[in-house]
Amino acid sequence: MTPLKNTERKGGRVRRALVAGALALTLSAGGATAWALDRFVVHHVEISDVSAYEASQVGTRQTSTTTTDTTSGSGSTAAVTTDTSYVSDSSNINISTVTTGSGDSSVTYYVADVVLDDATTLKSAFAEDSFGENITETTSAIAEANNAVFAINGDYYGFRDTGIVIRNGVVFRDEGTRQGLAFYTDGTVKVYDETSTTAEQLLADGVWNTLSFGPSLLDNGEVAEGIEDVEVDTNFGNHSIQGEQPRTAVGVIDDNHLVFVVVDGRSPGYSAGVSMTGLAEIMQGLGATTAYNIDGGGSSTMYFNGDLVNNPLGENKERGTSDILYIAE
Repeated sequence: MTPLKNTERKGGRVRRALVAGALALTLSAGGATAWALDRFVVHHVEISDVSAYEASQVGTRQTSTTTTDTTSGSGSTAAVTTDTSYVSDSSNINISTVTTGSGDSSVTYYVADVVLDDATTLKSAFAEDSFGENITETTSAIAEANNAVFAINGDYYGFRDTGIVIRNGVVFRDEGTRQGLAFYTDGTVKVYDETSTTAEQLLADGVWNTLSFGPSLLDNGEVAEGIEDVEVDTNFGNHSIQGEQPRTAVGVIDDNHLVFVVVDGRSPGYSAGVSMTGLAEIMQGLGATTAYNIDGGGSSTMYFNGDLVNNPLGENKERGTSDILYIAE
């Protein structure tokens, strides 16, 4: 990162601090406006330097991993990148575009077929390298800050204070509430009930990353029942997962073989979006046996090799999110 970029980042943090201070004055007035600002706008930072925190939690394991990567690098082959593919020693990524229907019923979605050599190649990162509520950056900005070659938006964990959050083998939150998705270090991926376990138990069982959104879209390859009626949260402002919407989903084809789908929507003539059932059927058609819905709407974003792949809301403009899943170069 250049000195200019460092300056810009520090300046951004100063501006955000000033905004937070102004909002704090507003909050002191009380009332519904104050509640809404505190709930949806004000940054509630719990960990301000996630990279350092993860390193401290992982400890010697990270040190040994870094040493191994460094010594084996001399024998690795250079990655090969095209407009729609990336092949390296650690991952194989192929991106395709699919358009169905016509006119106002057109639907456009983007598929990333990903094969990993090691499950831990798929990582997570937080906006501003900070953990907490209402901290956001665009998927592209978070991806660039982490040298990602590929990324999608995550589960927007920062919108809520519930759900189990394990990222890169580190526990950040243990408030089991809903149906989650767990990525294990052995390459398996499973849907699980957050309320029936704990973050520490998941970690002991080999979980590397979790997502807390949902619902699960497929049960053993079949479209799950009741998915049109699921509400991820019952709090104000988060009931828009029903109907035809922009969507993001993760699917499992085999161990270390994943498929990521971003469906654009709310843009008649380009892409109307899909229902939850429609998303499940897309994942089923791609050969997934397990599939899971994550944050959608304006947050639905796919990033590849420095560029935005999809066209969010037909406006080529990303909405901020709190986290991403990514594969580094």
